[in-house]
Amino acid sequence: MKCKQCTEKPVIRLTNNNIKLCKNHYIKYFEKKVRYTINKFNLIDDKDKIGVALSGGKDSITVLNILNKIRRKRKNIEIEAILIDEGIKDYRDITMKDAVSFCEENNIKLNIFSYKEEFGYTLDEILKRLKIMPCSICGTFRRYLLNKKSKELKFTKLATGHNLDDESQSILMNQLRSNMKVNARLGPINGVLKDEKFVKRIKPLYLMSEKETAIYSFLKGFNVKFSECPYADIGYRNEIRDLLNNLEAKYSGTKSSIVNSFLEILPVLKEKYKLEGKEINSCILCGEPTSREKCQACVYVQRLKEELNN
Repeated sequence: MKCKQCTEKPVIRLTNNNIKLCKNHYIKYFEKKVRYTINKFNLIDDKDKIGVALSGGKDSITVLNILNKIRRKRKNIEIEAILIDEGIKDYRDITMKDAVSFCEENNIKLNIFSYKEEFGYTLDEILKRLKIMPCSICGTFRRYLLNKKSKELKFTKLATGHNLDDESQSILMNQLRSNMKVNARLGPINGVLKDEKFVKRIKPLYLMSEKETAIYSFLKGFNVKFSECPYADIGYRNEIRDLLNNLEAKYSGTKSSIVNSFLEILPVLKEKYKLEGKEINSCILCGEPTSREKCQACVYVQRLKEELNN
């Protein structure tokens, strides 16, 4: 048994075309496909200052590594990393060490911000005080901080480690909830309307599966822990993830088909909700963008304060 490209022993068989590749040719295949994604969807422009949302996990370190390689060839773009410390004991404190180590080894500036500094509490402390789905409040605070701090750091783009699995899950979740307005914000470039209040988010791993990314990370020898957030098993997304994994195991290509068919209708969705979109206001408490009087992050912070006073 030989690699399709050379005489070396293969380490993986690509399920989409049954091609077997050795370590070096798989790494080349993966990086080429990510560059294809970037070019196909015009994710990077000249003079971009790109922030990479870094967690210390396989997806975000993979994105940072590949974008940093691109930066070495394209001298007119800048790359920095931004890490949000939610305050999850025995999880984020561990992955942060991997993130710091990777950035130091590759001479990449790392900017770290935390829930504790911004909101007064870690996520662990918040969940002891509020009866709320962990992913709901964590997602709100994380998006809030990433956007706010990216603006302060003058990033023109924010790259995330979302992959094919993440996107297919989000598409199906919103479809089953009849929430096409949220689906309109998905895609390789997030959002419907361009507004200076938001830093544009890009997804270089959009066409890469979680399995492909995990294999790349392992073969590259990245010092990452293949672990999940302890709160990840709580919530709707977890059930959708298991459903799609079961379908993918029986019918290879299911996730890819969901994303590719979604891309065909995405321009129509974006145009529809661009026309129907609400005016983007500024939160009366913090000044960050919101469609209402107060942003959801400030609403949660007020709830926390009320809980403490009771």
